[in-house]
Amino acid sequence: MRAGAVQLNATEDTDRNLETADRLVRDAAAHGAEVVVLPEKWNALGRAEEMAAAAEPLDGRCITWARTTARELGIDLIAGSIVERVGGREKTSNTSVHVGPDGELHGVYRKIHMFDVEVDGVVYTESAREEPGDEPVVTELANGRALGMSICYDVRFPELYRALVARGAEVLAVPAAFTLATTRDHWELLLRARAVENQCFVVAPNQIGAHPPGHRSGGRSLIVDPWGIVLAGAPDAETAIVAELDFARLRDVRERLPSLRHRRPHIYEVPVG
Repeated sequence: MRAGAVQLNATEDTDRNLETADRLVRDAAAHGAEVVVLPEKWNALGRAEEMAAAAEPLDGRCITWARTTARELGIDLIAGSIVERVGGREKTSNTSVHVGPDGELHGVYRKIHMFDVEVDGVVYTESAREEPGDEPVVTELANGRALGMSICYDVRFPELYRALVARGAEVLAVPAAFTLATTRDHWELLLRARAVENQCFVVAPNQIGAHPPGHRSGGRSLIVDPWGIVLAGAPDAETAIVAELDFARLRDVRERLPSLRHRRPHIYEVPVG
């Protein structure tokens, strides 16, 4: 199976973001990608008030585009994440959607971990405007392979990925808008760790470049194999990368080094709190 990761520079201009996403998804599909993953907040990324204005429900134009495009190209499209407006709630959700080649929604994941941190002197408070999700999601691709869904900051919580693997995941999607500083120091390290410890493929598209009101994302989108080997990496540009995911390789890794079977969770289960 060939997988693609789309790296783009989203801003507050949803029209432009959608046009770029469409071009790069088509490029990945033209290079044989059967599953394509967009980055976090590919539809709008910028100031809080502009992102709130760009929020839309799952039947809005961005997911409608994803459904039409997935059906036209005959691919599984993981629509990174969008700012979702949920009926009856004041706050929005950071929501990733899996659209199958039939154009139907096969998985909806709302980001569980809120990015309430300080990085390089900038304070981020996602929880002020976003409602966290509360359910891990594993979805089935058209070829029957199981894909675990996550978003950006989730990658710092290995217990989520272990839960996804316990539900059968063989591929992990990590659409992101990692800051420039954390991309430089943590991005590849975290992605390769999640791949190795869970013996899964990881497809991780990142945003790149400047976004209003002056934030920057670091790019370096990656596709990683279950041994932690980087199969494809993006240059510093808006682009799509594609790599072959060899599931015989995954089976071989899990058989030769069966760490998933060697777990003893009754001994080291961590209490909540």
